[in-house]
Amino acid sequence: MLTFTSSFPKSFASDNHAGVHPAVLAAIIEANTADTPAYGGDPWTRAMEDAFRVEFGAQATTYAMLNGTGANVVGLGLVLRSYDAVLCPESAHINTNECGAAERVLGAKLVPLPTDDGKIRVEDIRDRLGVLGDEHHSQPRVISISQVTECGTCYTPDEITRLAEFAHAHGLFLHMDGARLANAAAELGCSMRALTTDAGVDLLSFGGTKNGAMGAEALVLLRPELDAPALFLRKQGMQLASKMRFVSAQLTALLTDDLWRRNASHANAMAHRLANGVADLPGVSLRYPVQSNAVFPVLPEKVIAELQQRYLFHVWDETENVVRWVTAFDTTPEHVDAFIADIRLAVRGEVDA
Repeated sequence: MLTFTSSFPKSFASDNHAGVHPAVLAAIIEANTADTPAYGGDPWTRAMEDAFRVEFGAQATTYAMLNGTGANVVGLGLVLRSYDAVLCPESAHINTNECGAAERVLGAKLVPLPTDDGKIRVEDIRDRLGVLGDEHHSQPRVISISQVTECGTCYTPDEITRLAEFAHAHGLFLHMDGARLANAAAELGCSMRALTTDAGVDLLSFGGTKNGAMGAEALVLLRPELDAPALFLRKQGMQLASKMRFVSAQLTALLTDDLWRRNASHANAMAHRLANGVADLPGVSLRYPVQSNAVFPVLPEKVIAELQQRYLFHVWDETENVVRWVTAFDTTPEHVDAFIADIRLAVRGEVDA
């Protein structure tokens, strides 16, 4: 049996670095019994679909996916034509971290919008619609938002509702990249439905992997008329898992007894603990407010280099020395306090020098 060890302490680079929640592992093991039909024709997938209807409403149709990029591309493919455009924040994951998948696979155009905090508002979109009906321009068709944003900030239900109403009034769809939707709902103290179905979102990708799953995402359609081509686009998009029960079982486990909320709430609490622990340090400030499980501090350059010798985390903005620390469901107070102690030592050493 191979055993691997890391020379690093607990990672603060990404919640993708975390392990798998024991309840999710147990669900996978439970699904590993006897034979069952492939490609979603199994009882675990039916149970997953039922669980999403309970969470998002009776009209919700859910498709298990293998990764978030695939869920975003398949979902956008349901509503985009080759001459259409997606309006999104310039920091959006579909724009910066998916290797142009939406543009390459779907042939549509992404129109990135500048934003200070990862959130776009009606005012950012309004002047982009003057090209509607002009054959010389890609046609705005979708507004895409991330919840939480790539800056760790959250849209409130009212902010999403306003975007949805504006989109629908102009014949556009509202898509949500919900990779960390659970963290937003936990932070805001509301249901995931309040941030999606009730707010007017048309379709979303749902993230499980960052919140305790082994590898499970979903496409959730909140408008029944979008459903007809989804089976075919999922297959074309290489997101149809043959042994789908093992993906579905993970998603059901997260939606059972609010495990998704407990995991996300804990991750968020650890981020707040971390931010509070360094708030009084000289030369340290927060680039964005902490509203989820991500902290974006500005640090002295030498401190960044010293800490990265012992800890995994990403530099977010090299020009301004902004880094990103991410906590997860399995980050403990002891992990955070040890990191804080080392940060404080590094900063004090730089100040004293």
